[in-house]
Amino acid sequence: MIDRPFWKSRLQRAWAQVPLVWLAGVRRAGKTVLARELGDAEFLNCDLPSDVARLADPEAFFRSLKKPLVILDEVHQLADPSRVLKIATDTFPHLRVLATGSSTLAATRKFRDTLTGRKRSVVLPPVLAEELPAFGVKDLQDRLLRGGLPPALLSPEPNWEFYAEWLDSYFARDVQEMFRVEKRAAFLRMVELVLRQSGGLMQVTSLAKHAGVSRPTVMSWMEVLQATHVAHVLRPFSGGGRRELIARPKVYGFDTGFVCHARGWDRLRPEDCGMLWEHLVLDTLLATPVQKVHFWRDEACREVDFVVPKSGGRVDAIECKWNPEAFEPNALRTFRGAYPMGRNLILCPHVTTAYEHNKGDLKLEFLPITELRAAMAVQ
Repeated sequence: MIDRPFWKSRLQRAWAQVPLVWLAGVRRAGKTVLARELGDAEFLNCDLPSDVARLADPEAFFRSLKKPLVILDEVHQLADPSRVLKIATDTFPHLRVLATGSSTLAATRKFRDTLTGRKRSVVLPPVLAEELPAFGVKDLQDRLLRGGLPPALLSPEPNWEFYAEWLDSYFARDVQEMFRVEKRAAFLRMVELVLRQSGGLMQVTSLAKHAGVSRPTVMSWMEVLQATHVAHVLRPFSGGGRRELIARPKVYGFDTGFVCHARGWDRLRPEDCGMLWEHLVLDTLLATPVQKVHFWRDEACREVDFVVPKSGGRVDAIECKWNPEAFEPNALRTFRGAYPMGRNLILCPHVTTAYEHNKGDLKLEFLPITELRAAMAVQ
């Protein structure tokens, strides 16, 4: 088994505040494996009728437990999962509960009670860059090409059928069961388009045209993609400055391997790596407890990859560069003209030790990705 101490620590910190943790993330991200590594726990697989039968009388079941932690894997398969979790948290507050599922809890149709105040959500992304040594992965480009779902990442040879099979399972198990989306071909066509255009501005009209559905349908399906963690929508940052992009968001696919699959890539060129590296940096940011991640762009198409508002009116700007020598500071300088307070962080894959560099009036901090979470913790 591969130890994942960061995620175990995240779960323990959440349990220190509330009795219930909702562990979400896309199918095959490693939720079940992580859950089984948590030590002295009662594990129930809610896909199995025998385990579901044990929960027929939730009060009696929880009262009979001798272990301090109960894990309800794929809990949305229960007929009334919110009732089961409510009984656990309200009647047995000493008990720690881990419930897993592919979507956000509030988006799951069966949850009539979202357990406000009783739970914390932890979203498990594809394998982060900082976790690659634990997975035995030494080639960063291999991680970018295969993606970060453990079965694809750890396969002895690239298995290109994995991605198509995963999408079929995703539609059948997550989309159709939980959201009642009936147009399978059109929905998967839109997913492929989102992955192919990943990292760009959201083109609702284009998505509707090429998927063969209406604009309202595209917007509804985008909510499904976000709820199931298959797409991340980033809103533009604006503090009221003139000539800033304020309306159109950017959309990122959840995994670099699926982006490569949608684009038909079986090997990477140098010019492909920068865009995929940006996805990996975003994964790290989303795994960090920051309030919001934005991007910034003006009408002249000057852009800052990621923007994170901090306290006291400060705004951290994050640029992702495959080659640090190719960094061009004009967009960042324009951004700092409007928002002068905050750190300028440059994330490069081959930077192993942090260093600072001044370009004119700009102070730049070049960081290895392994130090990004610590940098974001600075308020």
